[in-house]
Amino acid sequence: MQVILDQFKATVAKAYAQKTPLQIGGGGTKHFYGNAVPQTHMLLDTRPYHGIVAYEPTELVITARAGTQLADVQALLDRHGQMLAFEPPFFGESATLGGCIAAGLSGPRRAAAGAVRDFVLGVRLLSGKAEDLSFGGQVMKNVAGFDVSRLMAGAMGTLGLLLEISLKVLPKPPVDLTLRMAMDQASAIEVMNRWAGRPLPISATCFTDGMLTIRLSGAESAVKAAHVKLGGEELDDGAAFWQSIREQTHDFFQSPQPLWRLAVKSANAPMSLPGNVLIEWQGGLRWLSCDDPEAVERIRKSAKEAGGHATLFRRNGLATAVFHPLDGNMMRIHRVLKEKFDPAGILNPGRLYPEF
Repeated sequence: MQVILDQFKATVAKAYAQKTPLQIGGGGTKHFYGNAVPQTHMLLDTRPYHGIVAYEPTELVITARAGTQLADVQALLDRHGQMLAFEPPFFGESATLGGCIAAGLSGPRRAAAGAVRDFVLGVRLLSGKAEDLSFGGQVMKNVAGFDVSRLMAGAMGTLGLLLEISLKVLPKPPVDLTLRMAMDQASAIEVMNRWAGRPLPISATCFTDGMLTIRLSGAESAVKAAHVKLGGEELDDGAAFWQSIREQTHDFFQSPQPLWRLAVKSANAPMSLPGNVLIEWQGGLRWLSCDDPEAVERIRKSAKEAGGHATLFRRNGLATAVFHPLDGNMMRIHRVLKEKFDPAGILNPGRLYPEF
């Protein structure tokens, strides 16, 4: 692996010297996400740098190289009854661990267990100057008040070429049970938030087409007791349903319309927006399938008023910025970080924001 690492360093160093943009990629399963990067940019493929670096099940920590297939990580954890609790979407068999962290996407369990960044303990990366840097864990104290390791979650490769990632893992729950009940959107949002304030083993929620689906996870006795309290009909193949939500193979996601991802305050009332809606995370994540190009500003404004932001998750032909515009202070912070880690602006330029 040292030979491959040396090749990465040489490639980044040359690009830095010549100010040549690099397109960082792995399995390509999330290539659709984020602003498009010109195909003229040189591709730096992370997949050759793969493999598990360290894993001790009793310590609930795994360290793997960025090019490692996510499926291999999951299979190893499965054998020890453990999991990546944030349930990352794969969107394809070739998904890599580096792409998972760079995209920063979490699945159905996020509201109960936490987001990707909450499980990142440390990272090793190459900066835009080909510096081999390590942060987090037992390796190196972070500087300037930033938790650098977690900054990499969702940075889309714009701050560094991820080499290795250390993640906290959790035991898999002994029992999962999926329930379904009919109700309207307003009622679903109300009960999801009410239940969230109770000691119930709810690990996922989803509302669409007049049906609320919830997953209970934990000890068998706790799951059975919660079922009695909440009611609802048991879904025979709950695992397949939640996989269809995580991997976006559910019928809702098959529309050719642009797909918006609205992260808002969970208790916010139903949003008056055109299109079809699917709600996750107890109301905190709202997917909107909308083909009205005139509604872009309305969608972003509504998300902001609801205490969050809107991301154009799948463009499907809609020509507009992908990520929610940043205010002045946040944009300055992003610029400072970009200048520190990638002063020549060669790493995935424009993938996160057109400005850098």
